[in-house]
This record gives sequence, C-alpha cells and structure tokens, in this order.
Amino acid sequence: MPMVVGVVAGAAVAAVLVLIGLFKLMWRVAEPNEALIISGSKHRTEGLEEGMGFRIVTGRGTLVLPGVQAVRKLSLDLNETELSVDCVTHQGIPLKVRGVVIFKVGDDFVSIANAARRFLDQQRMMSERVHNVFAGHLRSIVGGLTVEDMIRDREKLTGQTRAACGTEMEKLGLIVDSLQIHEIEDPTGYIQNLSMPHAAAVQRDARIAQAEANRLATEAEQQSYARMAEATRDSEILQAGYQAERDKAGAKARQAGPLADAAARQEVVVQETRVAELEAQRREQQLQADVRKPADARAYEKRTLAEAERDARISAAQAKAKETELAAAAEATRVKTAAGAEAEATKTRGAASASATRATGEAEAAATQAKGLAQAEASKAKGLAEAEAIKARAAALAENQEAVVAQQLAENWPLIVEAGASAFGNVDNMVVLNGADGVAELFAKALTMGGTGLGLARQLLASMNHNGQSTSGTSAPAHGVVTPRETPEQVPIDGK
Repeated sequence: MPMVVGVVAGAAVAAVLVLIGLFKLMWRVAEPNEALIISGSKHRTEGLEEGMGFRIVTGRGTLVLPGVQAVRKLSLDLNETELSVDCVTHQGIPLKVRGVVIFKVGDDFVSIANAARRFLDQQRMMSERVHNVFAGHLRSIVGGLTVEDMIRDREKLTGQTRAACGTEMEKLGLIVDSLQIHEIEDPTGYIQNLSMPHAAAVQRDARIAQAEANRLATEAEQQSYARMAEATRDSEILQAGYQAERDKAGAKARQAGPLADAAARQEVVVQETRVAELEAQRREQQLQADVRKPADARAYEKRTLAEAERDARISAAQAKAKETELAAAAEATRVKTAAGAEAEATKTRGAASASATRATGEAEAAATQAKGLAQAEASKAKGLAEAEAIKARAAALAENQEAVVAQQLAENWPLIVEAGASAFGNVDNMVVLNGADGVAELFAKALTMGGTGLGLARQLLASMNHNGQSTSGTSAPAHGVVTPRETPEQVPIDGK
C-alpha cells in the first residue's frame, strides 16, 4: 500500500514538473522595447484586417503552442541614419546637405504590423531604406528652393522634408522623432561669396572698432602717463617741501644752542638792567631821605620863622596904625567939640559951620595921614622880613654853600632829571654794564655831555645871586648887610 502511495505521489510530482516545463516552454513575454509577432493561427486583432495570420503582443506574456505557432521579435528601439545628399537648388547651384534622421517603429499595432511585413527579417536594412526615402524627398525639396532660402530658413527645409516623408514613413510603420540638417556644403563657393560683403562689412566694422579701441587705449595710456607724470611731479614737490622742512628744522636745531646762549645773556643783561634801575631808584630814594627832606625841613623852619616874625611886625604895625587912627579920631572929636564950643560961644552959625567944616577936614586929613603911616610901617616891616630872609640865606650860603646848592638842586631835581633824560630820548635799546655804578656813571656822563643839568644849576645860582644882590642893594643902606657873591663855577656838581 505505501508503495502505491509513493508511486502515485511520484507520478503526481512528475506530472507537475512536466506541466511546469510545458508552461515555461509555451509562455512568451514581450519586453518593453519589443513586439512579439506570433504567427501560425488565425487571430483577429483590433485595428487590423481580418485574416492577417499573426498576432501582435507588446508589454505582456502569452501562450504559444510550440510546433504550431512561430514567435519572432520586432525591435521598438530608436534608430538613426546619416543623411549625405547631393542636391541642386532652384538656381542650379550644386550643394551637399548633411543631416541626421532619428526614427523608430510606431507603438500602435498598425505601425507594428506594417513594419513587421516590411522589416521583420531585414531590420538591419531599415536605416538604408529610410535614408533613401529622405534623400529622394530632400533632393526634390532643395530643387524648389534657393541657397538664400536654405541658409536663412533652415527650419522650413526641415519641415517640408518631414511633411513630404510622413506618408511613406507611415506606410513603412515608422515614425520620425527628429530630423536635423547639420551642414550645407557649397563646393562652388557660392555661399562664401554671399558672405564676403557681410564679412567685409564685419571686417570693416571690426577694424573700425579695433582702431577706435586703439585710439581710446592710446588716449587712456597718454592720460595714464600724464597722471603718472603729475603724480611724480607732486611727489617730487612734496619731497622737496619735506626736505626743505628737514633742512629748516636742522638749521633751527643747529641754531638752538647759540640762540639759547644769546637768550640767556640777554636775560642776564635784562636782569642786570633791572637791578641797576632798582639801585638807581634806591639811591634816589636815599637821596630824597638824606638830602631833600632835611633841606626841605630846614627851609620850612626858616620860612616859618620868617613868616612868624613878619606877621608879628605886621600886627605891631597894624596896632600902631589903629592907635594912630584912634588918636586922630579922638583929636578930631576934641577939635569938633572945641569948634562947637567956640561956635556956640560966638553964637554965629556961619562961624560955627565954618569951624566945623574945617575941623572935619582936618580930622579926615589926620586919618588919612595915620592910614598912610600904617601902610608905610607894614611895607617897611615886610621889607625888613624879606631882607632878614635874604640875609639869612646869604649867611647860609657863605657858611655852607654845598647845602644850599643841594637844597636848590633837590627842589628842582625833576627838571634836572628830565633834562638829563632828554639825552636818551632817541635811544631804542641800551645795555648798561657794571650794574648800578654803570647807570650812575652813564647818567653823570649824560649830564656832563649834554650840559643840561649843569646849565640848570648855574641858572638857579645866578637867579639866587641876582635876587640877593637886588635885595641887598636896596636894603644895605638901611641895615648894613652885605651879600657875598659867588660864581656858578664854584658850585660842585657831579663831583667836579
């Protein structure tokens, strides 16, 4: 029993394997780029005439009875063919047109059936057949065109060729994916001659453009050279300026030492001059304190005493004049009284009136006489006082001539200094050496050279002596005072 089961199972497996083998042997699958042409039985295919005798399968599988049906493949791949066609244009000019045609079998069953009937066993001859078709139509189309048309509108040539070949290609079951005209050869040079005017114009324009470019380039170069020269000039000017500044700075640096020394010496001279001025001021103040003020004090004392004595004498004279005036008035009263008594005694108005008139006149005369005497006494007292002052000055001059001259010089010192300074009125800058001694020596020399201070001193002495002489001349007979006479040369000035 188990043996029977095994046999049955083996038979079943063998049958299955046989079936699988038969299926594989009978099953055919069409690739995407191919079509299966199955012949050997009558089939009806949509779009095809009845009784074509073959079946077309694309993109799927189908069962084929081996030995009964034949299966062949038709390629649906792209194909191309090179065109090289000798043509003659409408103008009779021979040309060679070169291009390429890309084509394939159509995807519909009609195109596949047409292509299968014509190229199934001659698929390698498909390119040659297409070339012949396009070459004939291309010659026909070029014969109706001119060279200019072909050059200017190459797309027109392509369109007309495709349109002319469309019907024939459809009959062959082929479709044109692309038609390109690559080149139009001109063995006679017609196209070249056509292009020569344009080439000449282009060459002319190119030469003009080149010349213009050269001119612009030359101008730009010249401008660049000019700018370079200008920049070089500016640089040299700046360098010269910097060099001048460096030289100037170097000269200043070299002069710094001598200038500093000169400035230091100048400062020393200025300070020494200032010290000399301060020393001169100190000496002047010392002279004021030591000479002028004591002399002023002594003169003030003498003047005060003389004025006091004069005032006393004037007061005495005025008192005496008053006494005389009162005495004259009393006398006049007495005379008037006497005249009245006499008039009353005589009892005559005329006599009394005459006596009164006479008495009045006499009284006025007496008063006038008394007043004149008082004025004379006052004048006499004043003259005596001035004579005493002159006498005292003369005595002082005789006893200490230098002190009197010093007093007069001290009183007139501003005039003397002004006269001495006039010698320096036209001097702008003055450098004095030896300090204060140098200033004193210079001032003394200026006084001596100009003679201004000495002349002023002599004038003062001459004025003083003149006043003394005139005064003594008027008062000498009354008081017996004799004023000594001295010449101005005896007064020591500046130690000489």
